[in-house]
Amino acid sequence: MPSHPAAADGASSSAAHSPRLYTPAANPAAYRQALDLVRAGQYRDAAGLIATVNTPQAVWYGDQTPAEVERQARAVVRDAGREVPVFALYDIPGRDCSNYSAGGAADTTEYKAWIDAVARGIGTHDAIVVLEPDALALLPSDCGQDDAQGTKTAARYTEVNYAVDTLEPLHGTKVYLDTGHPGWHSVGDIVPRLIAGGVSRAAGFYTNASNYQTDDANSWYGKLISSCLSYAEGGGNPVDCPNQYWPRADAQTWLDTHVHADPARMAHFVTDTSRNGQGPWTPPAGKYTDAQDWCNPPGRGLGARPTLRTGDPLQDAKLWIKTPGESDGLCLRGTQGPEDPERGTVDPAAGDWFPAQALELIRSANPPVLP
Repeated sequence: MPSHPAAADGASSSAAHSPRLYTPAANPAAYRQALDLVRAGQYRDAAGLIATVNTPQAVWYGDQTPAEVERQARAVVRDAGREVPVFALYDIPGRDCSNYSAGGAADTTEYKAWIDAVARGIGTHDAIVVLEPDALALLPSDCGQDDAQGTKTAARYTEVNYAVDTLEPLHGTKVYLDTGHPGWHSVGDIVPRLIAGGVSRAAGFYTNASNYQTDDANSWYGKLISSCLSYAEGGGNPVDCPNQYWPRADAQTWLDTHVHADPARMAHFVTDTSRNGQGPWTPPAGKYTDAQDWCNPPGRGLGARPTLRTGDPLQDAKLWIKTPGESDGLCLRGTQGPEDPERGTVDPAAGDWFPAQALELIRSANPPVLP
């Protein structure tokens, strides 16, 4: 695995040479909502919303033409200056199993051209790349969209490897691969996918993108995955690794016995803390045939502020990967709709601004957004 220099805080007043994370321009609808809140006399909510959009978070790209994404990425790195932008790349063919966030490149050739354009846009600037959320956790074979020969799944691995081999060698760029989150795949399930995706040539992996798992769950999951990757690199079988469901004392005993690598030489990870301040939502028992606990769940809060100082030798950063306040999609929870039965409203389409959810995240933030 590549070595990793010590990280620095992206939010504190650190030394001049320490990197800071980049804050992109916000969704214009966020500013409109803030203005409406001021007009309504809801000054604290407005201040919380402005503080939220002024917090470093990822810039998402997907569906742009190569020329567009190259131009936009180059504009971001210019604007970032000495700060480190986080790019969430989301253009893989067959994205999201053609569900809420369907789209992406038409085929492998088109995807490679798109990745080449991203690379040209980033150039030699420092950057963090969160590569293709759900690309490995939700393979075409997982959603019944592959043929008997596994053609689309094989193509998915080709595409992810190409992106790693194109972006990771860029000066200053770190690429992290998808693991879903600790409430989804077990360690033994996701590690072979990471290996097949080329994680050994990347900076590492990420967990919890656009999800709600706690910092503790994500940190433990990341440690287990990194340790299992190290074990597999030494010839071990990933099925033997402890997973997130083992008693922690038993898992730690296994790690102490089987994994002795220097953390600097192991796969590192980053986590998404944008909406996990209250942890995951527990749906009412028996109420829904498909509760969609990942889809605009009620009562969630912003999580830890983004930072490059985690205190964990394996964890490079806590990031806001998902843009807080943007909808996950039309959540029907197994009903006929059109309303989200938990909210009594029609949720905005995926990626559109969701004012009610934005306020929930701010009001239930942990730690609080405002003093």
